Amino acid sequence: MAAPTVPAQPVAAAAADDLAASSLDLLGDPSREEVRLTSRPESAGVARRLAGSVLRNWALPQKSEVVELLVSELVGNAVRHTGARTFGLRMLRRRGWIRVEVRDPSRALPCLMPVRDLDISGRGLFLIDKLADRWGVDLLPRGKTAWFELRVHERER
Repeated sequence: MAAPTVPAQPVAAAAADDLAASSLDLLGDPSREEVRLTSRPESAGVARRLAGSVLRNWALPQKSEVVELLVSELVGNAVRHTGARTFGLRMLRRRGWIRVEVRDPSRALPCLMPVRDLDISGRGLFLIDKLADRWGVDLLPRGKTAWFELRVHERER
């Protein structure tokens, strides 16, 4: 009689976890220090994997979907609108809050535009405005940091 097998997790999820963990190992952990990424469209996927890994480390996987969407929007803005070669990703956790920051060398401020039903672009800040509890932009001597925050209830931990 064969011993029953109970998979710990589906194969695809295990592969995704391995990819995310290797991203942290290769690129750095944005919850410990700013991670510099190249300003290319594919960096949005890298930033999503890094953010998902950090949330798993913080035991907050239920926040992954919204954080990954919003980090993609911040990264997309940095890639499309700044002309920078690189940008920085940082994630912070304090009691009751998660904060995600994307820093770039441009001092041009993003603008929240009205969104119409048939628009195919320009929804990034609209999504951030609707899904984040707080968001903003901090001007720096050489650039800016765009950020969003999500409230975390301690029972979610």
